[in-house]
Amino acid sequence: MNILGIDPGTATMGYGVIKKDGMNLTCLEYGLIETDKNLSDADRLKKIDRDLEKILDDFSPSVLAIEKVYFSKNVKTAMTVSQAKGIAMLKAAKKGLKIYEFTPSQIKSTVAGHGNAKKMQVQRMIKSQLNLKERPRPNDAADALGAAICGSQKIQRDSLIS
Repeated sequence: MNILGIDPGTATMGYGVIKKDGMNLTCLEYGLIETDKNLSDADRLKKIDRDLEKILDDFSPSVLAIEKVYFSKNVKTAMTVSQAKGIAMLKAAKKGLKIYEFTPSQIKSTVAGHGNAKKMQVQRMIKSQLNLKERPRPNDAADALGAAICGSQKIQRDSLIS
């Protein structure tokens, strides 16, 4: 089963695709969807839509694990990030993916053992859990892989319950 993790954003959207085979996790790809700041909001969302479509077609994930948007101060940023998140969730829903949302602290807790873990610690744990040669970077892509790992754990817990 392939799991797509997303760290939503309009300027940069992190993505990470992992394969879950029993208890084994393998990183298939990670990176960024980047948009030009000179584009209109609509054109930025259109680019995100196009790039996500390609990722979904290339990897055929069954699950989307996406970071919940959490901002306390900058309302404008929260709104644009929420628009990008909406594009990702709509694309996933149209493809029939199971969608899980996780807060940043839930992701940190799952990956690193506590919700206040620093970025470097989370990246080292992702490197270890996915047997990567180096820490995943940039931060948005690493966060997306963390969301995907969190999604894999949720799937595992759900299968134990049913």
